[in-house]
Amino acid sequence: MRKFEDTYQHKGMRNQLVKLLRTKGITDENVLTAINNIPRHFFLDSAFDKIAYEDRAFPIGEDQTISQPYTVAYQSQLLQVKRNEKILEIGTGSVYQASVLAEMGARVFTIERQKKLYDRHKDFVFKAKYPNIKFFFGDGFLGLPTYGPFDKIIITAAAPYIPPKLIEQLKAGGFMVIPVDDAEAKSQRMLRLTKNENGSYAEESFDAFSFVPMLTGKNG
Repeated sequence: MRKFEDTYQHKGMRNQLVKLLRTKGITDENVLTAINNIPRHFFLDSAFDKIAYEDRAFPIGEDQTISQPYTVAYQSQLLQVKRNEKILEIGTGSVYQASVLAEMGARVFTIERQKKLYDRHKDFVFKAKYPNIKFFFGDGFLGLPTYGPFDKIIITAAAPYIPPKLIEQLKAGGFMVIPVDDAEAKSQRMLRLTKNENGSYAEESFDAFSFVPMLTGKNG
């Protein structure tokens, strides 16, 4: 059984990471505080212990990754998270992004399509700390209509298009942050969509990123 320890060295590395994120343009103090409070090394194999606070993605199995801290911070900042908001996350992965949102006081409903990754969440190290995270095994393109509508939606994989069923599950005035494939650039363009009262949405375009692909269906 792995023993989880958050040492002064780990806390010091987190501090340095937060300083780096500030230099890269992250200004939301709630996001920075959440990242400073969460031991990222707990979400990775112990082999990554010494490098867990480098600003890069790492593999977590099943061809998935834990996102780069800057990407997590960037998406979280675009969401403009407020306490007690109901947020749908597509792509649970390591649970790190969901934990950042939960640390910020959101109620998080998170979907994972990879059964092996989903099964690992039963032993999630912060299950007691974050009872405001609810885990689901399913197809992210379909969302969670039973639990909607949601104040915000975040997609943590490269979407080939904007899923209409997710727009339906977003409250009027709510945000969706989604990286959408940009064929010419061979990367994804980060978009923030704001839903209008009539069901249409306004679109804002931000920086380019690289994500693992968002796939339909369930695996396992």
